[in-house]
This record gives sequence, C-alpha cells and structure tokens, in this order.
Amino acid sequence: MSSDAEPPETDANADPTTGGTPDDHGTLYVVGIGPGLPDHMTAKAKQVIESSEVVIASSLYQEFLRDDGTLLPKEQTDEDGIAVRDDGFEQEIIRSTMGRQIELARAAFDHVREGKDVAHVSGGDPSVYGKSDLVFKMAEEENATDVPIEIVPGLTAALGGSANVGAPLCNDFCTISLSDKWRGWDEIEEKLRAAAISDFVIVLYNCWRNYERAVEIVREERTDDAYVAIVNDAGRADAGRNGESEFVTTLGEAADHDDRVSGMGTSLIIGNHETETWSNDDRTYLVTPRGGRDVDDF
Repeated sequence: MSSDAEPPETDANADPTTGGTPDDHGTLYVVGIGPGLPDHMTAKAKQVIESSEVVIASSLYQEFLRDDGTLLPKEQTDEDGIAVRDDGFEQEIIRSTMGRQIELARAAFDHVREGKDVAHVSGGDPSVYGKSDLVFKMAEEENATDVPIEIVPGLTAALGGSANVGAPLCNDFCTISLSDKWRGWDEIEEKLRAAAISDFVIVLYNCWRNYERAVEIVREERTDDAYVAIVNDAGRADAGRNGESEFVTTLGEAADHDDRVSGMGTSLIIGNHETETWSNDDRTYLVTPRGGRDVDDF
C-alpha cells in the first residue's frame, strides 16, 4: 500500500462491536508456565492465572501452582473444582488430560462467551509443542471468531536446559520433536538430517520416543566427538517426575546412556562443530560461540 493512501471511511453510527470482540466476552489465555515452579514463571503468567475465573490445568501443573500460592490449596477447593478466595473471588479449576483437549477447548469458548477470563495452562511455552495450535485449530473448527485469544509465553525446555549446561544455543539452533504421533519417521529423519548438515545446534524434544534412532541419524552427518547434553526436568529441581539433572557426553556415546533418558521431561542438546567445553573453578560448561568471535569483536 502506498504511503499516501487514504484510510477507509468509517460510519460513526456503526455498532462498535462489529468486527471486534463483543463487550460481554472474556478472554481465552493460553498460558505457558515454564517448568512450573515460581522462579521460572513470568509475572504475566502468574497474574493471568490468579485473575482468571476459570483455570484449565493438568493435575501436575495444578500441584505446582498450588505450592507457590498461585492457586488456592486443594483443601479449599470443593468437589466441583470451585475455589473461593478471602476477597470473595470465585475460581473454577478444571483438570486437563490428554484425552479431553477438544472437549476442554469447546468449554473454554463457552466460558469466554459467558464473560469469563479463562487461563488454559501449558507447560513450557504454549507455542513450542504446547497447546496454542490446538486452541486455534479448534477455534477454526467451531467458528469461534468471536473468542479473543491471547498467548502468554513461557520458558521452554530448550532454554531451561541450555541455561543448566552453560551457553550452547548462542549460535543458530533448532528444535525437533521425536514424537511420531502426528508425523511419520520419514519426515522426522529428513528434518534431523537437514539440521545436522546445516550445522544447527539441535535440541530434541520427546526423547523417550526413539532417541537412539535420532542420534544415529545425526551421527551420519556429524562427528562422534560433538558434544551432547542430556537434560532432565530443567528448572524443576526435585519437583519433576524424575528430578532435575544434566549430563554431558559425546554424540558417539549418547545412545549408550539410555538410563539417563527418563521420559517426557528429557531433552537432548546436540552441539555443532563449534560447541566446546569451558571450565572454571566451579564446573564445566558447554558453549557455542557466535561465529567464532573474539573478545575484541564485542
């Protein structure tokens, strides 16, 4: 559009809600809570969850949010999931499970149309293998164009795991999910191979599904002495399913440490040809320089 284009004419008597959100609607927030513990949850995420009339969250995330006071204790929540705070604010807590996502999305739309704010809680970041895409797909399926949707970002495992081992993501990197629930292994293998050839630092999610197979594919394009970090439950301390831990090995030996790959909370960070170790008096770190810069380049 040219810079001298005139703005479209507007009708001063038009309904102000036409083409926008009705005034009596709430908002559907898809909220990333990172690992789930308060130190790694944004102030915005906490504020949205505390102020929403409806909160949809798994049992694990409910437990995390109750432990830090974001949600009222279970003892103060009745059998229908209703919690009432001292100031009289009433909040409905709904348990989320994998098999109920479509049903819960529809319910969230209904609550928003009733004028309620809804916080749909996702671990990590909701747009990194989280719930964001499902909410938008369901909104399209249900023709829910009247429902405002806001994404509240959170700390994802790639960033939390990277911080635990140093600075391995300071150059170009990518994330690849090993889940074959929605795509076949031919596609996953193609992405792994392309990322390995392109020298990306690679962060693998859903490593409980064939991580050894993924490692072998990357080994075909990358040297066996490339560094690999196996990270569990980053940011969750002892509150996760298996406990927070990190272990540095090499690509050639990564598949030999299946005892350290303990479930959905595990991610692998596979370094590129520049990723190196650096040690101080405290411990050893993984670092990927940004293009091999010297100190003077800063």
